[in-house]
Amino acid sequence: MQNLLKKIVPLFLISFLFTSCDLIEGIFKAGMGVGIFIVIAIIAVIVFIISRFSKKS
Repeated sequence: MQNLLKKIVPLFLISFLFTSCDLIEGIFKAGMGVGIFIVIAIIAVIVFIISRFSKKS
């Protein structure tokens, strides 16, 4: 029972202390950062592949 309370009490505190707008804002900021990283990684891979093909010709 004590272990269950240790898990549930922080969840209730977080849900009451953070408004839903703050939580959603944090999720979107993290998502935007990951999205930018993925786009840069894809561009780097494309540039790498193009440079490998242009050296062989």
